[in-house]
Amino acid sequence: MEFFKIRRTIPFMRYALVFNVISVVTFVLAVFFLATRGLNFSVEFTGGTLLEVSYRQSADVDGVRRALETAGYKAEVQNFGSSRDVLIRLQADAGATSAQLSERVQQVLRAQDPSVELRRVEFVGPQVGEELAEYGALALLVTAVGIVLYLWLRFEWRFGLSAIVANLHDVVIILGFFAYFQWEFSLPVLAAVLAVLGYSVNESVVVFDRVRETFRKLRRASVPEVIDTAITGTISRTIITHGSTQAMVTTMLIFGGPALHYFALALTIGILFGIYSSVLVASPLVMWLGVDRAQFIKAPKKTGREENDGAVV
Repeated sequence: MEFFKIRRTIPFMRYALVFNVISVVTFVLAVFFLATRGLNFSVEFTGGTLLEVSYRQSADVDGVRRALETAGYKAEVQNFGSSRDVLIRLQADAGATSAQLSERVQQVLRAQDPSVELRRVEFVGPQVGEELAEYGALALLVTAVGIVLYLWLRFEWRFGLSAIVANLHDVVIILGFFAYFQWEFSLPVLAAVLAVLGYSVNESVVVFDRVRETFRKLRRASVPEVIDTAITGTISRTIITHGSTQAMVTTMLIFGGPALHYFALALTIGILFGIYSSVLVASPLVMWLGVDRAQFIKAPKKTGREENDGAVV
């Protein structure tokens, strides 16, 4: 399906070096911010206290969050189970035990609404957070290896290597944004990063599929011309797909509230850079790694009769 068709091939590969210089600069900056500032991990990773409270009527989650922030507590607040139940995650406080911290939080909440009841208090140790961080990194590694193997088997090793470089470029840049602005990095954000990996590889597969198809159609075109034609031919599809996805993510970003804010923000950054990297990073890398028409078009085999005819003097 195409809303429009571009008649003239856009020479993307003519500016491939410029695009990749921009990518290298943004990548280096992201790594620098990760190394110097680090990620602002949430309670799931750092450890802390988890409280479940219940109200007689529907809870005002935003009001609870504001009351705790006013009292000096950095907390994650969200509904749990029903509109009357609220789950609160507080970072660990070196000067107070979980019991003392829960008592202080109850005082803050009862000053706002005397009907609040404490249902559960749990302490999440930092060891659990370290395990989550390790498993999250392992999930990223396994996903990356799976993507490389998939593209290697479907296309060729140059495509797999190019795609994973471009996709990891997106992941590092997302993490760089979170490190620079010190946005909270939580489990939903980690899920968004993994989703971006799958989303970006989908765009790469579409572009690579068109490159392979164009190699078979345009037998006299050069490699840059083939890639330019393939990318130009997918622009309409890219705008439709990514425009629809971005509209959904933007809706979550605006109306999803604090619980979905950073999740949607990570997806927004990932979608924007995913389009850029799949088209303007992965494709030039494939070209520079030496992709050639011969890798997709097999030479016709000579029959026994042709060989005998060729031997006749």
